[in-house]
Formats: sequence, structure tokens, C-alpha cells
Amino acid sequence: MLKIFGSKAKGFRVVAILTATLCITAGRAEVVDPTAFPPTSARSESEHATITGLNKPARIIIDHWGIPHIYAQNLHDAFFVQGYNAARDRLWQIDLWRKRGLGLLAKSFGSAYVEQDRAARLFLYNGDMAAEWAAYGPGARSIATAFVEGVNAYVSAVRSGHQKLPLEFRITHSQPDYWKPEDVVRIRSNALASNVVAEVIRARVVCQSNAKESALIWPLEPKHTLSIPEGLDPCTIPINVLRDYQLATAPVIFRKPPNGDRASLDGLNSLGAPRGEGSNAWVISPSRSKSGRAILANDPHRALADPSLRYIAHLNAPGLDVIGAGEPALPGISLGHNQDIAWGLTIFDADQQDLVVSELNKSEPSLYRGRNGWTSLKNIQETIEVRGGPSQLANLQFTEEGPVLAVDQASGHVFSLRSVWTLPGSAAYYASIGTLRAENWDDFISVRDRWGVPPLNLLYADVRGNIGWAAAAFVPVRNTSDGLLPIPGGNQFEWHGLLPGRELPSSYNPQRGWFASANEMNLPGDYPAHRVIAFEWANRARIDRINAVLQNLSSAGLEDMASLQNDVHNVFADRAVALLKGLTSPDPQTSSVLKTLQDWDGNEDTRSVAAAIYEVWTSHYLRAALAKILATPTTQKLIASGSLDVALANLEHPDDLGPNPIEIRNNLILLTLGQAAAELRSKFGDDISKWTWGSLHVMRFVPAIAAIASEDVQSKLATRFG
Repeated sequence: MLKIFGSKAKGFRVVAILTATLCITAGRAEVVDPTAFPPTSARSESEHATITGLNKPARIIIDHWGIPHIYAQNLHDAFFVQGYNAARDRLWQIDLWRKRGLGLLAKSFGSAYVEQDRAARLFLYNGDMAAEWAAYGPGARSIATAFVEGVNAYVSAVRSGHQKLPLEFRITHSQPDYWKPEDVVRIRSNALASNVVAEVIRARVVCQSNAKESALIWPLEPKHTLSIPEGLDPCTIPINVLRDYQLATAPVIFRKPPNGDRASLDGLNSLGAPRGEGSNAWVISPSRSKSGRAILANDPHRALADPSLRYIAHLNAPGLDVIGAGEPALPGISLGHNQDIAWGLTIFDADQQDLVVSELNKSEPSLYRGRNGWTSLKNIQETIEVRGGPSQLANLQFTEEGPVLAVDQASGHVFSLRSVWTLPGSAAYYASIGTLRAENWDDFISVRDRWGVPPLNLLYADVRGNIGWAAAAFVPVRNTSDGLLPIPGGNQFEWHGLLPGRELPSSYNPQRGWFASANEMNLPGDYPAHRVIAFEWANRARIDRINAVLQNLSSAGLEDMASLQNDVHNVFADRAVALLKGLTSPDPQTSSVLKTLQDWDGNEDTRSVAAAIYEVWTSHYLRAALAKILATPTTQKLIASGSLDVALANLEHPDDLGPNPIEIRNNLILLTLGQAAAELRSKFGDDISKWTWGSLHVMRFVPAIAAIASEDVQSKLATRFG
């Protein structure tokens, strides 16, 4: 029996809930007095349920931030209770995560999701499960099993009516499903591997223009000249070759379609640009900190979503005391600290994918040219259950390289994805269970050595004052390609295993007293050039700002770290404003915005008019206008506006703009500034003081499920999330 003391508000859970204790026991009730905790104006309610599966009594204390602190008497129960509480807080989210990843959406939501289900099943791990569990280190299977048992205990309570069915299930007329331990690790399509999208865009640009224009997509680091793999015709790559890949990695979209189905998937009609999200993290040694202790700060950026991707939890059991953030569908935490070490992360943009182009046999299209001659395509028949209709058969095809993304009979090619996803140990973030009880740098590095996906910069600090950084990833060994374009099938461009983790770069107690990471190219200058890690990294704007601030902090305190994490200075804006020096315009509106930018300090605070002008100017007009000069119309469609880093570099060194490059550049700047001013005037009126960044940059969080909810429920959701 359990008794929960918590806060309710109009039937919905709220973030700042009553500090309370949830006592979970096997077969008996234990009541904790909630008045022992700080008071709140929220109304207290209790919930009762009977659960089984615990070895000994355990409890959850929920603090005033809504963070669960789980206390158990053994490891199994700690992860069991974590799973139970994750389902209690985020049941719709984790159930949808599982159904999307395993390809089970149509069973709950109808025929509109059959195509997405088939695509998702292409990327599931179907290898040896013993090898899969072993790849994450000791205890990997038992931890997942305990976590899933906890999730299932809550699912059982909901399905039996002992716990209330969350609103989202009622809207969709669906039920939460039971989990298996392997569900935690078999899903690969959320693992943030890259760079197949960039490969396809680059191939299409090279086909329709040239390699030089492909440089507008993304600057290559270390400096590198693109070369077309021998035997590859870039024009054989269809523009829609990644449709299944996009479907498998897309979120679940709900909308009311005209055909009367409850839900439907929007079409994916374009490649879109390579992802541009980034994270920040840094560690500071005791010699540079105010407290004389090491400091670790982490700001892991991911796309904003409702509910949040992140979930914070504290786990305490004999031999385990860890708190931090992970994802609600995974046991443990991915970043945080235990009693000995702290760790954080950012993406280390290792290239973990290749699009492989294989020749089809003209007389027998079920054969393709593989590494050892003509080889049969592997076919797997899957049955997709469909709510409200008959089950549908789906044929999944594979080459020896991986799942087949497309077959083009006209050109005689089959396209498949070679990815680390097919390898044991590639479940996103699951290797982090090894850090939960790590005590020192050596323990930490042993986790790094088996880390697979996503590729990460792992930052480290410990209670003894040590700091460090280690790159962590499954990095394919490419001896004959650079990974920037699709590759022909066969032996010439195959991977030669993975780079041993110990050969990836790292730094322990760096001499300067800090280490920072912001997804930039951070391979050391003496790192062997023949080891192809990647050539596509985030720009240096964030890391340059972080390093500049840390360089001037000789006695850093936690308040300094919070200030830097909330820093709004835009280094790119400094570069853009420098281009405006000496410019004037006869047009009063353009002259006004020009003067506003020329006087700007580059800080994008909410009251800044210059920030709003800058963002509209560079995002909507400047890059697009420059691309019209530097690229053909077809290329412009493929690369959109291109990279801002590349655009600024071309404006700073405008030799490619034409016979009078400075004049062309200045005219382009003034023209696009005028366009930005016109857009802002149309939004906010003639009074330029109203054009603030805070007025322009607004986001309203509404869950996707609201699209198919009734007007009454939509109103409630707007109140909940607005």
C-alpha cells in the first residue's frame, strides 16, 4: 500500500508541488505527516494504491521544486521506484516515447501511423541481446529490469482503475502499454547520431552545382577540401531518399484530418537544414574558484518540448547516492553528481553515419552488389496492428550495411544506412549507468571507453579538486573516405572497426585551470590527421564567449557560473555590427535601424531593440540575399539561407561577391536592413522603441495532443501550459 501527499491544481500536476513524502511498501501502509515539511498554499490530496515488486519498504520525498528524492534499501528497489515515479509523473510521455520508438503507434492511434511505425522498426536493434547488455557494463540488464518493473506497476494500477488515466490517453481513447527490459535499449532512432542529412544535401548541391557551393552549408573543420568518392555519381541520390529516416526520427504529430481519423502524421516534404542546437559545459579547478573547490557547470541544450525532455531525480540506496537529470524513459541519470564526482556533457560531433549507394542487379532486382559480389536483399515481414482496422503487413529490407532507406529501380540503386546504431551499446545515454557509482577519473574514463551514442564531450570534476574532459563516442575508422558524401557500396569504403575509446582525445587537470566545451571543433592540434572524426562542428561563437569570460575569472564563484549560463552576449552580433562601420543610408527607416545597430553592445536582453533588428535581419534577409549571389537558385533551395558563420566570413572577405565587392556588400547590407525594418514595422508599428527582442521572441508551450482535443480541453491545456 502507498499513500501520496501532493498538490493538485484543477486536476493537473503542477511543477512547484507540496513538499511531501510518498512511502512505498510491499503490502502495508506507512503514512508520513506532510506538515513536517515547508508549508504551501497548494491544496494537499492523497492517493492510495497497492503495489508489488519491492523487496523492502522505500520512500519518495518530493521537494518544493517537484524533484523526487528516492530512498531505497537496495539497488533494485531504487530503480524500481524511479520507474514507478517516472510513470506517475510522465506516463503519457514515456508511453508515447516507447510506442514511437518500437513502431507501435498505429495500434493505439490508427492507420495514419502505419508508415511511421514501419520506418521506426527499420532502425531497432535486432542483434544479440547478451552482447547488447554486456556493452554497458555490469548491472545493465538488472537496472533496466527493475526500472521497467516499476513502470509496469504503475501502468497496472492505471489499467485496473486504481490510478487515474491521464488526460492524453482519454483524448486519444488509448491505454498505456506494459514494458519489457529490452524496450529501454532497442530503440535507436532517438540517439542523435549524424551526419546523413548533411551528406544528402551536399550530394545534391554537388550534383546541381559544384563542391564550392556546398561549403555554404557548413564550414569544414579541420580545414578540408571536399572530394567525391571514387565511383559515386552524386546525381543518383534522390531528394526523398531520407523519407523513412525522417519518419523514424520525427516526433509524433497529432492533427484532425479530413478523413475522420482521430490522428494523422503530417508529411515530410523537405530535408531541412542540419541541426544547429548546441550545449555548453565547463569545469574550473580549485586554483581559480572562490571556494577552493572544483566547479562544474552544464547547460545541455535540446529542442524545447512539452513536456520537457529532461527529468531530474535523486536516487539513494546502499552504494548509490546520485542526483541529476536524465530522460524520464531511462533509469539513472545522464548528468549530475554522486558523492565523489560530478559530470556534464555536450555533443561531440563525431560522424557516425554513412549513406551507402549500392548497385542493383538489372536482371534480378532482389540482388545488390555487396562486399563479396551479388548479394540478396534481406527481407523481414512485420505485422503492424491497427486500431479500428485490420493489421497490415510491412516489408523491411536490409543490406549488409544496414536498413534500406530507398530503392530506385530507374537508376538501378539501393540506398542503405550504415550507422553505429546497429552495434551493441548504441542505446542513447544508457552507458551513463556506469557513471552512477564512479569514484574517480579512472572509473570515469572506463565508462568513456565503452561509450557509444550520442557522441559526447564528457566533463568531469571531483571532490578532491580534479577536473577533466574526455571525448566519448563510437567513432568509425574510415581509411578511404571523409564521411561528407554518400559512398558506393562494396569493399573500398567499408569501416574498419571502431576507434578504441582510449585513443579519443582527453584532458586531465589542464594547466590553465579550466576546460570548456560548446560543440566546437576541439580536436587538439597534434591529433593525428588520418583519424577522421568529423568535419562538421558547431561554430565558435559560444566557446569564444565562454573562454573570454573564464579567462578573466581568477576567483570564480557559483554566482559567476550562473551569470555565464545566463549570458546574452552574441559574438556573431559583434562581427555583424563591425560590418556596419561607416555605413549611412538616405532612407530614414533604414538609417534609424542602422544607427541602432551601430550603437549596440551585442547583448540580446529582452528590452533590446537592436537584438530584434539583428535577429530578423540575419535570420530572414541577410543570409538569403547573400546566398542569391553566391549560389544557384537550385542550391539555394537545398541549403536554405546557409550557415551564418559562413555568411559572415564571406561578408568580411567579400572577394567572391563580384567586381566591386565592397560596394556590393554594403548595398546588400543596406537593402536587407531596410527589409528587416519593414517586417518589424508591420509587426509592431512605426514606433521603433516597441521593437524589442522580448516582444518578438516569444514561445507558447502547448502539447501536440491539444490539436485533437475538444475546445474545452484545449482551454484547460492553455491554462496549464500557457
